[in-house]
Amino acid sequence: MTAQVAATPDANLPGDSGVWFFIVADMCAFAVFFLVFMAGRVANPALYETSRAMLDLHFGLANTLILLTSGAFMAQATREAQRGAWKRARGLMILTLVSGLPFGVSKALEWKAKLTHGIGLTTNEFFTYYFVFTGIHFLHFVIGLAVLLVLIAIAGKTDKPEPVRLRWIEAGGAYWHMVDLLWIVLFAMLYLLRAA
Repeated sequence: MTAQVAATPDANLPGDSGVWFFIVADMCAFAVFFLVFMAGRVANPALYETSRAMLDLHFGLANTLILLTSGAFMAQATREAQRGAWKRARGLMILTLVSGLPFGVSKALEWKAKLTHGIGLTTNEFFTYYFVFTGIHFLHFVIGLAVLLVLIAIAGKTDKPEPVRLRWIEAGGAYWHMVDLLWIVLFAMLYLLRAA
């Protein structure tokens, strides 16, 4: 039986307020990106629809399922850490990392397929946004992998106080879920949104 770890300093906000500030600021920046994209789509719906049809929905769907699965493992890891079950939390974070890695492989394969067919950053406005937005998201994903490696190490450090370890894991979990959420919006906006 494991003991519940004491709540973080702000019981309403898991993790660290600095990380939450970063997440909110980052989401606001992406919201501006999305608004610019939508303005372009309204101005030139035929170009955007033709370009959207050139994306491979299978890649988009696979990437979504990969990140949702990985996010589910991270959510469970955080719950286990809150219960003080550090070994289980660490194992679930390893599963988060391992189940998330295929996203990087899939995204690289998708980009390669586009480039092989002569579709790149300068093909048209839609594909400029596609490569820029998915590239920025990919950078967030890589940072998230690095964060997971740090969290896996921290979960196993018994010399660190449990509330400190928990705060790190909650903050890292919030960041990983932001990566998931950004992808879901990108998937809907780039792959699914059709011209009226």
